[in-house]
Amino acid sequence: MSRFRSLAPWAAAMAALMAASSARAEGMDQAISDIVGPIVNPIVSTIFYSVPVAGTQFPLIVGWLIIAAVIFTLYFGFVQFRLFGHAIRLVKGDYTDPKDEGEVSHFQALATALSGTVGLGNIAGVAVAVSLGGPGATFWMILAGLLGMASKFCECTLGVKYRNVNADGSISGGPMYYLSKGFAENGKAGLGKILAIFFAICAIGGSIGGGNMFQANQSYQQAVNVTGGDASFLVGYGWLFGLVMAAIVGMVIIGGIKSIARVTEKLVPMMAVIYVIAALIILGFNFSAIPAAFGAIIEGAFAPVAVGGGIVGVLIQGFKRAAFSNEAGIGSAAIAHSAVKTSQPATEGIVALLEPFIDTVVICTMTALVIVITGAYQVEGLGGVQLTSYAFETAFPWFPYVLALAVLMFAFSTMLSWSYYGLKAWTYLFGESKGSEIVYKLIFLAFVVIGSSMSLGPVIDFSDAMIFAMSIANIIGLYYLMPVVKRELAQYMAKLKSGEIAPVDKEAKRQNA
Repeated sequence: MSRFRSLAPWAAAMAALMAASSARAEGMDQAISDIVGPIVNPIVSTIFYSVPVAGTQFPLIVGWLIIAAVIFTLYFGFVQFRLFGHAIRLVKGDYTDPKDEGEVSHFQALATALSGTVGLGNIAGVAVAVSLGGPGATFWMILAGLLGMASKFCECTLGVKYRNVNADGSISGGPMYYLSKGFAENGKAGLGKILAIFFAICAIGGSIGGGNMFQANQSYQQAVNVTGGDASFLVGYGWLFGLVMAAIVGMVIIGGIKSIARVTEKLVPMMAVIYVIAALIILGFNFSAIPAAFGAIIEGAFAPVAVGGGIVGVLIQGFKRAAFSNEAGIGSAAIAHSAVKTSQPATEGIVALLEPFIDTVVICTMTALVIVITGAYQVEGLGGVQLTSYAFETAFPWFPYVLALAVLMFAFSTMLSWSYYGLKAWTYLFGESKGSEIVYKLIFLAFVVIGSSMSLGPVIDFSDAMIFAMSIANIIGLYYLMPVVKRELAQYMAKLKSGEIAPVDKEAKRQNA
């Protein structure tokens, strides 16, 4: 007993230290909000400027992305449906030539880009859409995902077309390069350079905030929730959690895109499979309710009196969530896809069109179906991650632990991808050198710790705005350069038809290896 009494002062001191640490963090949060808020709030309001449509606020930036997706779908002749099967063959490596320039395979490039989009948007974002727009929002979310496949095709084809192959064999590509080089080809070098610099600045801001601090913060919060909430031993130790996370992230990103790709090609399929299997088990338990769920989705999509402002309101919720989830038209994925081993730019555009399908049409739809079938969206007071967690808990009481693991994995993979996006934007502005790369990576890792330690509300809002601001410059470039993409696609399809490009003899390939 005396031994435990001797520990009491130590325990009290630790409790006081933790309380003081938490108070300091809250005070620092407020101080940062007071300083940053007045500066960033007008920028955030401008980027996410909304207009009332049928009683619902519609962000114009979402319209900018969706209209572009419709135009690209029509211009490229519904390429996302025509070449879907060929995309799968490319990912399998059926047309891969190891002699081609590049750093990663088609599958690794796809996994790296997917790791940047598959995340909290698939878990929390879908719940928000269904809770605000009803089951019908799922229909419009799927449609937006299908349309966004054409945007990914366009931007990733350009990413490979205009990439730089550095002296050491590494690749630098993405909107910064096709904006500057593509416009220069047509005598508009000045405009292209301005758009490229604007994009690069926004990409760095997005990588530090939404692709880093927000992910670290949500990971820490989820870890706290599953280890006791307010009584968790992690309370007040966000900085320590951030240091551990930064060390793990650092071990991967120091190795560059090849190291990132080696991790994401294993991590992305694993985390997607875990999440989808859990959803399929619930759907299996409730198999008889699936037809009714699809009926509610279709009926809700076109019901004259629907949740959230009628048909238009439901459409807006679905389109908004799809745009926030798969980032089609943002331009970020083109940076990862540019590093692929290929001599045909169109091949990577074709591979990239699978991203919105996997992210939005498959994973987001799975989440929505579980929420609709379990009726969780009708429970008042639940939203975001809590709503999704509640829906899965109806079948698995232990699911919050699986969800916590999924959030950690999603956040980790997102940080890996966005570290690369930000790095390439950084080196575009400050030059390709080892010193420049090290400076950026150290900054990125420092913000992992900061993100875990603070809420940083206005900073996160600003970084989200930066990510969507990337689409302003990117889509202007896509409109201007889409004839280039059309020519690349026509040339590639002609080579396929003539037999100049043929499937690789895998047996011969294995023997050569």
